[in-house]
Amino acid sequence: MAPIILFVVLSFLFTPTSTQLHSNEEGFISVYISEKGLDFAKDVLIDKAVSSIIPLQLPDIEKSVKIPLVGKVHMLLSNIIIYHVDIASSYVNTGETGILLVASGATANLSMSWQYTYKTWLVPIAITDDGGASVQVEGMEVGVTAALKNQEGNLKLSVLECECHVKYISIKLDGGASWLYQGVVDAFERKIVTAVENAISKKIREGIIKLDSKLQSLPKQIPVYGTAVLNVTFVDNPMLSDSSVKFEINGLVTAKDAFVVSNYNHKRGMSSSSCSSPAKMIQISLQESVFNSLSSVYFDADYMHWIVDKMPDQSILNTAGWRYIVPQLYKQYPNDDMNINISVSSPPIIKVAKDDISAFVNLDVTIDVNDAGEVIPVACISLEISTSGSAEILRNNLAGSVRLKDFSAYLKWSEIGNINIHLLKPVMSTILKTVFLPIVNLHLKRGFPLPMLHGFTLQNAEIVCTDSTVIVCSDMAFTEQYLLS
Repeated sequence: MAPIILFVVLSFLFTPTSTQLHSNEEGFISVYISEKGLDFAKDVLIDKAVSSIIPLQLPDIEKSVKIPLVGKVHMLLSNIIIYHVDIASSYVNTGETGILLVASGATANLSMSWQYTYKTWLVPIAITDDGGASVQVEGMEVGVTAALKNQEGNLKLSVLECECHVKYISIKLDGGASWLYQGVVDAFERKIVTAVENAISKKIREGIIKLDSKLQSLPKQIPVYGTAVLNVTFVDNPMLSDSSVKFEINGLVTAKDAFVVSNYNHKRGMSSSSCSSPAKMIQISLQESVFNSLSSVYFDADYMHWIVDKMPDQSILNTAGWRYIVPQLYKQYPNDDMNINISVSSPPIIKVAKDDISAFVNLDVTIDVNDAGEVIPVACISLEISTSGSAEILRNNLAGSVRLKDFSAYLKWSEIGNINIHLLKPVMSTILKTVFLPIVNLHLKRGFPLPMLHGFTLQNAEIVCTDSTVIVCSDMAFTEQYLLS
C-alpha cells in the first residue's frame, strides 16, 4: 500500500497550527511517535533531502570589477554546481507555531568555471582567460519550520519558514593570473554565499511542496484481502507533547466501495499502556472495534460459510462412523457419504483484555447426507464457541492464531429424531479442532494491514494487549526510496 504513514514518517515531524479542529468522527486507530521515532524520521528526511538536492546547479554570476594595474575586468562564473553536502549534526525542537528542524555544522563542495575579459590602453584588443575553480562551504546551517493540519481527512503540509546561512567559504582557482584570485574573492564571495543560501532554501521549499503533494494523494482506504477496505482518513489534527506526536485515523473496516456510517459510537479512551523498555520508535494502537468491524463486513459478505467433504479423520464423513453416536442416522442412510456444512450464524465478537484476545463465535453445523446423488440435510447443531488468540507481526501486518477454549452445543433442528448432544460433542470438538480452526488460522496468518508508508517496515516489534486495545510497539527501517522522489 502506499497508504498512509507518509504519515508515519513525515507528518509527525510537523505540528499542526495552533487552531485545533475537532471532528465528530472518531478515531479507532492511533499512532504515537516517540522521541526516538522523531529522531529516526529527522535522519531519514535529512538524508533524502540531501540526496534530492545533489547535484544542484546555481545561476551564473557575472560582474565587472576594477583591478589595480589592470583596469576594468568583466568576470563570469558559470556551471556552478553543488556536488556534495555533509551534515555534522541536526536536531528537532517544538515551537509555538511549528516544529523547527535544524541541520547545523554542514559543509558543501562546489565546482565552477571562471572566465574574464578586459582591455588596456597598451593592448587595444580584448584579453580573455578561463579555467576552473572549487569552493569549500563551511559552517552552513539550515532551518525549516513547517505546519501540518488535517484537511478533509488528508494531511496538509506547509512551510512556515525556511532559511539557510553560510558562515564561510574558501575559493581555489585553477590557473589564471596572480591578480585573479583576490579579484574573484572580492567580487564574488558574497554573491556565491547568497547563491548557495538561496538555492538550498528554494530546493527545500520545493521538496516540501512535493511532500505535501504526496500527502494529498495518499489513498483514504487500504485494501483488506481484496474484498474490504480499511478507512485511513485522519481524524482531527496531530497532537503534540514535548517529545512525541500522536494522531488518530478512522480505522474501521467497511465493504469495498460501500459508504458506511460508524455504529461504534461508544468509543473508549485510547489505552495509556505502553510496551516495555527500551522505548520503540512507533506505537500503533488498535481498538477492538477495528477487528469487530472487519468481522461484520466478512459476515455480511457471506464469507463465513464452508462445506467440508474431506477431513483428517475421513470416517466422520460417512454414516458408518456415526452408528454408535446417532444410530438412526446410520439406520436410515447406511454407509452413505456425508458433508459437514459450517456456517457462522452471527458476526463473531472480538474482545481484547489484558494479555488476551478472545473471540466468541456462533456456528451452525449442518449434517448433509449424499444419498443416491441427492444432498439431504438431516440435522443442524448450533455451537457457541469461545477461543483465545495470540498475535504476531508478519512484515507490516498484524497476524495471529486462535485456539479453542470452550464450546457448548444444542440441537437446532433434526429430520432424524432426537440426537444425544452429549455423545455428539466429541465429534463436534474434532470438527472444530481439525477443520474450523485451521481454516480460521489460515486466514489470520495473512494478517491485518497496519497503516505504514510504502518503503518502511516494522522492526523488532512487540505486541501488548490491554483493556479493549491491541498495541504494536516497534522500531522502523527504511527500505525503499519514496520520500522526495
